[in-house]
Amino acid sequence: MTIYQKVLQADFLRLHPELQKRYDFGKGSVFRASGRMNSIQGGPKWLYPLFKLGVRWKLLFPERGQDIPFTIINSSFVNSEGEQQIHWERKFFFPKKTRYFNALMSLDEKRMVVKDYLGEPHLLYSDLQFTVSDEGALEINSMDQRLVLGKKEIPLPRFFQGLATIVETYDDQSEVFRISVVVKNPLIGNVFSYEGEFTVDA
Repeated sequence: MTIYQKVLQADFLRLHPELQKRYDFGKGSVFRASGRMNSIQGGPKWLYPLFKLGVRWKLLFPERGQDIPFTIINSSFVNSEGEQQIHWERKFFFPKKTRYFNALMSLDEKRMVVKDYLGEPHLLYSDLQFTVSDEGALEINSMDQRLVLGKKEIPLPRFFQGLATIVETYDDQSEVFRISVVVKNPLIGNVFSYEGEFTVDA
């Protein structure tokens, strides 16, 4: 049973059937998909240095635009402690730059939340809450966050956090997955967002 099946429990079966296939990561399995981001947007211009710095960690990037090609690779493996982990590689192909938004997920079975370590090396940690909508969409919301500095993890006050809302659906008519990501800060408002569609690679 995958970490996503465990965290959603019986609700996993309420996901659209294509989303069930998408999130059924067996040990050693790899999910590959490609598509286009209809829009990638950012917050205030004064945040540009922060996004530029985030490039070093494959976490944030300053580029924005429309109709941007991208790929997703999800790889499942078991670490040395016997914990299932899912590596997320999201790659965005801008006209002059290729940017990444990478993460490593695992499950906290005591609290039943997904642990999300963002960046490479990890720079930010977030608890993720997974739910299923009445329409069978997957909804993900970030909760408590910590700054990761080597082996130290420092809790971030709420007003420093970038709280993400992710919605993933499957469009039966167009036969594509659709993804929407919005990251907001309590003080600034919208910090980063993208929305697009993708299909499984043959």
